[in-house]
Amino acid sequence: MIKRVQTKKIFVGDVAVGGDAPISTQSMTYSKTSNVEATVEQIRRLHFAGCDIVRCAVPDMESADALKEIKEQTSLPLIADIHFNHRLALKAAEVVDCIRINPGNISAKWKVQEIVKACQERNLPIRIGVNSGSLEKMFDDKYGPTAEAMVASAEYNIKYLEDLGFDDIKISLKASDVDRTVAAYRALRPKNNYPFHLGVTEAGTLFHATVKSAIGLGTLLLDGIGDTMRVSITGELEDEIKVARAILKDSGAVKDGLNIISCPTCGRIEADLVSAVAEIEERTAHITAPLNVSVMGCVVNAIGEAAHADVAIAYGKGKGLVMVKGEVVANLDEKELVDRFVFEVEKMAEESN
Repeated sequence: MIKRVQTKKIFVGDVAVGGDAPISTQSMTYSKTSNVEATVEQIRRLHFAGCDIVRCAVPDMESADALKEIKEQTSLPLIADIHFNHRLALKAAEVVDCIRINPGNISAKWKVQEIVKACQERNLPIRIGVNSGSLEKMFDDKYGPTAEAMVASAEYNIKYLEDLGFDDIKISLKASDVDRTVAAYRALRPKNNYPFHLGVTEAGTLFHATVKSAIGLGTLLLDGIGDTMRVSITGELEDEIKVARAILKDSGAVKDGLNIISCPTCGRIEADLVSAVAEIEERTAHITAPLNVSVMGCVVNAIGEAAHADVAIAYGKGKGLVMVKGEVVANLDEKELVDRFVFEVEKMAEESN
C-alpha cells in the first residue's frame, strides 16, 4: 500500500475524509437540481455505482430550495456547489453536508464571512475549490493562470477562513491540464494538513478524461497525496466512479477487487483470449476481494505468470491449465477453462472474507 500524507480528518455527512479514512470517490449530478425527480434518480444511480459523496450544482434559489427534498429521498452525503451568489450557500447550508465555494467568484469578503458563520452553526465543512480558469484577479494578474497562482489563491483563502476561526476545510486545485494540476497539489501539500480533493477539471470525454485523470490523479496518489477524488468526464455518471475506482486500485492506493493480468495480443496466442478476458471481467465484476488473477494465452509467459497469481489460466493449444497459488488444479479443454477459473476465483474470494 502507498504511504499517504497524513491529513486532518473531517466529515462530509457520515463519510470521513482525510486522516486514516479510505480515499473516497465523488461525482456530480448533471440534471437541473430544481428537477427533484431527475436529480434523485441520478444520485441513486451513483449510489449503486459505488459513489461515496455527491455534489449538486446550485445556480439559483429554485435549486437551493429543492435540496431539502432531494436530501430527504437520498442517502449519499450531499455537497452544494456554489458560485457567485452567497445567498445560495446560506440556503443550502440548512440541509446539505458540505458547501463548496470558488473563492475566485465570490468577491466580497463579508459574503464569505456569512457562509462561514452558517457552516459553523451546522458543523459543515467547506471545500475551497480553486480553479485555474476562475482565479481572483489579483492572482491572475500577478502570476497568470499558473500553478503558482492556484497555490497563492488557496493559501490566501485558507488563511481568511482560519482568521475567522474556521478550519473544517478541504481543498481542491484543479486545472484542465495534468501538469498544472499536479504541480499545484504538490506545491501546496507541504504547507498545511487539510485534506485534498483531487481532480483534473474539464477533462473531456471518456477516453481523454480517463487518460488525463489516470496520469494526474495516479501521479498524486503515488506521491501519497489525496483524500477524496472525482474523475470529471463529459459522459455518464457511472463511468466517473468506474474510472476513479480503477485509478485507486491500479495505483495501489486501495486494495479492492481483482487485478486481472492478461497477455497483450500477439501471434503466439493459442486461444480466443480477448473473448475469455471479457467474459471473466463481466462474471467477476461483483468480487471485491483483492486478488491477483492471470489469464495467459501461450506457453511463453503462461506458467511463470500463473505461478505467482492467486488463480490463473494458462492456455495451450485447444486446452489449458487452471492453477491456484501456483498449483495445477485442472487440465481441461479450452471451452471449460473459464467456468472452472471463475469457480476457483469465487471460492477464494469467499474464503478471504
